[in-house]
Amino acid sequence: MTDPIVSFVIPSYNGEGFIGETLRSIEAQTLRDWEAIVVDDGSSDGTRALIRDWPDPRVRLIERDQNGGPVLARNMGVAAARGRYIAGLDQDDLCLPDRIARQVAYLDRHRDVALLGTQAEQLRDGRVSAMHYPTHTTPDLIGWLSWIENPLVWSTVMIRADVAHRLDPFSRPDLVYAEDFDLYHRIAAFGRLARLDEPLVLYRQHADGVSKRFVDTMRASATRALTEAHADVLGEDAGRLATLLVVHNMGGAAVPDRATLQTLGNGIARLQAAYLARHDPDRESRKLIRWETARRWAGIGRAALRSGSVGVGDVLAARPPHLGLGYAGLETLLWCGAIGAARRVRRRA
Repeated sequence: MTDPIVSFVIPSYNGEGFIGETLRSIEAQTLRDWEAIVVDDGSSDGTRALIRDWPDPRVRLIERDQNGGPVLARNMGVAAARGRYIAGLDQDDLCLPDRIARQVAYLDRHRDVALLGTQAEQLRDGRVSAMHYPTHTTPDLIGWLSWIENPLVWSTVMIRADVAHRLDPFSRPDLVYAEDFDLYHRIAAFGRLARLDEPLVLYRQHADGVSKRFVDTMRASATRALTEAHADVLGEDAGRLATLLVVHNMGGAAVPDRATLQTLGNGIARLQAAYLARHDPDRESRKLIRWETARRWAGIGRAALRSGSVGVGDVLAARPPHLGLGYAGLETLLWCGAIGAARRVRRRA
């Protein structure tokens, strides 16, 4: 038996209601040379029986006796993968037909890229809608965004297997629910990150999703990943800024005061200067990096203004010089400030 081009690795736990549709989306791929490794993590429903009876021999089942969590299951699947490339996929997400054909073609052409994602759309209650990720990217933009947030949906990711097998462990179990975010930083030592800008995966949103149930654990793990990643740039300030990035940039919570806003803005500016000096992006990428950073700064400022925790003067005083008004426009800031002022009055009343 020859090795496949692509190995899908799918951790599964009580996924009987979703995983059949996920596997059918793999079977619909235009590139047919793949295997799908389903690692059942001690399910108590009919998942194992469903996969055992699956008629396509390209679908393989690995059974864990006890539930150990998605990281251990994923690591077991990666260790068993025989493909030249390893494709991430969660048990409830769906691949569009050209997904792996497009990713394989790109990775075959771009030997410097170790990990490639795609744009994704979200599927909620049968409706498909856009996600908040940038519409246009370059590898340098994806690299920069990984310094301040998670820029990729895990179920879109494809990794060179020779790189994946060099990581020990592949995903760190002590960073559960942010292990993909941590992986992007660790894998950057072996090659670049990139993304195809066409949506090639449907990311399913539902009440039982991991991202809904384990927010606190996810934030703690993401904070640790960023703290470790930025220790060489920020030193003892890395932990403080990592916390602010996770809570206010990634999580969208309003900053409590002007001092926190200023600390966050100054930290983002320091990181961006370090990234530009280290990677020397081309002109297009520099423009995108500044634009996307400014968009995030605008969102942070608007959230703070609308909450009433700061005023327009605070946002203007705290902004890093190169971000201007964060491309939000003064009128937008004034409107958000008015909403925040009304909320302050209501709280006092």
